[in-house]
Amino acid sequence: MTGTFEGFPLRTSIATVSLSGSLTEKLAAASRAGFGGVEIFENDLLASPLAPEEIRARCADLGLRIDLYQPMRDIEAVPEEVFARNLRRARHKFELMRRLGADTVLVCSSVSPLALDDDALAAGQLARLARLAAEFGIRVAYEALAWGRHVHTYDHAWRIVDAAGHPALGTCLDSFHILSRGSDPKGIEAIPGEKIFFLQLADAPLPAMDVLQWSRHHRCFPGQGGFDVAGLLRHVLKAGYRGPLSLEVFNDVFRQADAGSTAVDAHRSLLLLQEAVGAAELPPPVVPAGVAFAELLTPDAEPVGALLTALGFTRTARHRGKPVDLWQRGEARILVNTAATARRDGTRLAAIGLACPDPAGAARRAEALHAPVLPRRRAPEDAPLDAVAAPDGTELFFCATDDPELPDWRADFADLPDAPAPCSGTRVDHLALTHPWHHFDEATLFHRSVLGLGARESVDLADPYGLRRSRAVANADGSVRIALTVGAAPADETVHAAHIALATDDVVAAARAFRAAGGRLLTVPANYYDDLAARYDFADGELETYRDLGILYDRDTGGAFRHCYTETVGRVFFELVQRDPGHHGYGAANAPVRLAAQHAGRLPG
Repeated sequence: MTGTFEGFPLRTSIATVSLSGSLTEKLAAASRAGFGGVEIFENDLLASPLAPEEIRARCADLGLRIDLYQPMRDIEAVPEEVFARNLRRARHKFELMRRLGADTVLVCSSVSPLALDDDALAAGQLARLARLAAEFGIRVAYEALAWGRHVHTYDHAWRIVDAAGHPALGTCLDSFHILSRGSDPKGIEAIPGEKIFFLQLADAPLPAMDVLQWSRHHRCFPGQGGFDVAGLLRHVLKAGYRGPLSLEVFNDVFRQADAGSTAVDAHRSLLLLQEAVGAAELPPPVVPAGVAFAELLTPDAEPVGALLTALGFTRTARHRGKPVDLWQRGEARILVNTAATARRDGTRLAAIGLACPDPAGAARRAEALHAPVLPRRRAPEDAPLDAVAAPDGTELFFCATDDPELPDWRADFADLPDAPAPCSGTRVDHLALTHPWHHFDEATLFHRSVLGLGARESVDLADPYGLRRSRAVANADGSVRIALTVGAAPADETVHAAHIALATDDVVAAARAFRAAGGRLLTVPANYYDDLAARYDFADGELETYRDLGILYDRDTGGAFRHCYTETVGRVFFELVQRDPGHHGYGAANAPVRLAAQHAGRLPG
């Protein structure tokens, strides 16, 4: 769609990140709405099964021009050895853009801690980037992020572009970044029009409303956020205050959730707060020391058994009085329960057994924090296991560790005759639980307070149908890790299933063995591996192996993380994980690709 300004045609464009769905769905929606162009957001391309040439053709068929490829981050004002790597990455992006048919790339001002406050260095490196871009017929549009490390206003970005003096380098103006910092847009008139390479428009609440909106919509109970509420309370108590501790919480989620459960969670937060300042004495936390088992409830054991068999598990025992089978591989144990209570909508993760040094103490702690022990039918000879319900409904059993003085849950199972010995070398790396949207904050507080697990910062994961939030909780040595997730809930529930991650010393061998046994691994788009080639150096043949098997890769200062995913059975899937000892992540960088691939695997065509 076009308009005119003093006789000059103005076209309309939209960034794919502004829309939900797969890249093909986003392009079709933009075309139907009358847009003449799109900005291709990199995550959308990486998660697409279409090759860049196919995306280019699809846009042409829809009457869309690819106006911008974005973003390229943390490029400029860095030490020379870092910039050399950045140029290598940029060359790969420019080659991709040529295949895509895009002639302008967005470069955001750096937020890297390595970036130096040196305008001359920034201008020089951007000029070198522009020279490389020009070889591919590409222009570089430099944009000041409002939160940039050293460059965060449009006039500062323009000064650097002007100093660089290269015809393939211009500036990108973004209304949000300009207006959110209170910059005077009148100064834009001083920038030559031909050096404004791109304009991005967005509206937002006025800056004066930010804290108010934060206050009115996003407060949460103590222990669910990041403020040092306990520290403040200590000061108040030292001052002599002895009145009530009252919660005043404005939160859109809480206002739509069940009042009863919210009130329970609220009071739990105050109990935990009082414990933190020494004003209340609760049973001490009993931190779980490992995962004893994961229990799957299913109406049909056959597909679950086939999946477990392909993963190298062996059915070794059966419960003496219930339709529950024990499958083992190494230290990983899966219970498959075919009781009549299994729902018809498929297999689900129903329970987790947590190995505890003091199960009775764990139960006392849970009850004191309003997580009462669940009623449970058991035969007189069954092990007396206590369980509480996590906010997502999963039952958490407190199981004794290898203490001969305590009842052993495994004694409830009778070994199957002639069952082969289970393979070794596998344990549960982590479990992922998906929560209803109104239970996410409650889940964080529950696992921190009742189980004594430490929580990492919450992260946002890009799903094709909306953002998901995830927060990991774990014990100190990582033998218990649980990823808590909440997000958009489309009709396709596959990607909102729980999953069990199995640790392996060699994910390539594990993936090959799984596939050789008839298992199906998640298919990952080729674009993802093209991007890996630009980001990391691999040994000869390594990346090709990952591409063939659908193995995803991430790396941080603690080492590498390699992982792949099985098909989904009901609402459960498995992940094979190989992590270096110093890596404590969960593959968040790869989540958008994984989620898109899971959606694609469920959609026709």
